[in-house]
Amino acid sequence: MASLTIRLHPADNVVVAGADLEPGTALPGTAEGSGVATTGPVPAGHKVAVRAIAPGEPVRKYNQVIGFATATIQPGDHVHVHNMGMGSDFERDYAFGADVHPVEPIPEAERATFQGIVRPDGRVATRNYIGVLTSVNCSATAARMIADHFRGPALTAYPNIDGVVALTHGYGCGMAGSGEVMDTLRRTIAGYARHPNFAAVILLGLGCEVNQIDKLMEATGLEEGARVIPIGIQDMGGTAAAAREGIRRIEALLPEINDVTRQTLPASHLTLALQCGGSDGYSGITANPALGYAVDLLVRNGGTAVLSETPEVYGAEHLLTRRAIRREVGEALVERIGWWEEYTSRTGGEMNNNPSPGNKKGGLTTILEKSLGAVAKGGTTPMTAVYRYAEPITDKGFVFMDTPGYDPVSATGQVAGGANVLCFTTGRGSVFGCKPTPSLKLATNSTLFRRMPDDMDIDCGAIATGDATIEEVGRAIFQLVLDTASGRKTKSEELGVGADEFAPWQMGAVM
Repeated sequence: MASLTIRLHPADNVVVAGADLEPGTALPGTAEGSGVATTGPVPAGHKVAVRAIAPGEPVRKYNQVIGFATATIQPGDHVHVHNMGMGSDFERDYAFGADVHPVEPIPEAERATFQGIVRPDGRVATRNYIGVLTSVNCSATAARMIADHFRGPALTAYPNIDGVVALTHGYGCGMAGSGEVMDTLRRTIAGYARHPNFAAVILLGLGCEVNQIDKLMEATGLEEGARVIPIGIQDMGGTAAAAREGIRRIEALLPEINDVTRQTLPASHLTLALQCGGSDGYSGITANPALGYAVDLLVRNGGTAVLSETPEVYGAEHLLTRRAIRREVGEALVERIGWWEEYTSRTGGEMNNNPSPGNKKGGLTTILEKSLGAVAKGGTTPMTAVYRYAEPITDKGFVFMDTPGYDPVSATGQVAGGANVLCFTTGRGSVFGCKPTPSLKLATNSTLFRRMPDDMDIDCGAIATGDATIEEVGRAIFQLVLDTASGRKTKSEELGVGADEFAPWQMGAVM
């Protein structure tokens, strides 16, 4: 049975409603003693005050500042957007490396394993896809024609191939031909072309676009061969001709690509992308800390986990800088935070624009509150590196990649960096997939898990009701990651989700 309230730290002046609370509901277990009752209705996952909070006074949750009262808040009041705001005077002590503690590695002989695919160059895959990557929006239709040819019975004779997927986007022209914006796009496409979950890729261009295929390959070091096949629509004589050529080239590769055998490999070969979307008031209480526990297990087993969504660690970045293994690692994150502050200011926004209507309906009020819950996905081990968007991830352990908070764009950068499994926590019900990387959906509450059973892979709601611990659910997540890496299909894969979610970061002006 769900507790009426959840208190996250004795110093907090709010608690979280564990169920819909009617006016006059007595709040159990408050440090302030008896006599505190709700003054009005409070939805599940939302905050309720347990002490009086004066205007301008900090509101504390997780023993951290999540905002400031914008009106007088009485004990028992619902605390949300109507009486709490962002403010600017919140505590952030970067204290680089202050919370770094040694990781106790699991002995190699005892490390977790999974059934993976080893590529000829030694890279390890969790899936066996063929990709059709586009240089520009103009080649999207031809790319889909190629992939569509291999739907249905076309791959029946090749059971070890997970599919042919077209990853299209709306970019590649109307942009500068050099500089950071083009470099980022090319780095993203090349990261997918090199991804171990793609046995082979076609690079499909139009011919007159700014993002020329030959320039992309030259700039990123991609080399044409049996597994990297450039095709130009104009050179081939049109859309249909280019599609026929792509189909022909893939058909010739099918027997060889199908000839793979999964083998037992250590979990150190896994790079786990961490995402959250459609977050709610339970995200930082259930699914995110449970995923963080799984991350700590993965790191102890020699693997890598990648936290991202820079706008969604804003206000909580001090919790990460304190875990930076070296000062320069922490400073790299602070520099990225500064870039985002300048970027949002220049474009007429603010960092607190991030919480979505769904986030707020689920109980989150400010980006500070959202971020404090989001960083829990990263566990507790030292932060070993900070990467730019779509950079190849080479460090082991817990790392950070600078990305937008928008899930498809963020996950695209992580996968381009080499993530071969992804965990996505959600409280409102995100339906995300991320081919060629399998994506697991972690429900923050049991109501969501029951309402969307075809989309959710694991229920973390038992933590809120006291029926399971963070450790128990974290271990279940870790095992599910291993099973998924071994070939078990995720709910999004069963639904066929994951091609349209390819979304490179469009950083610059469209001209």
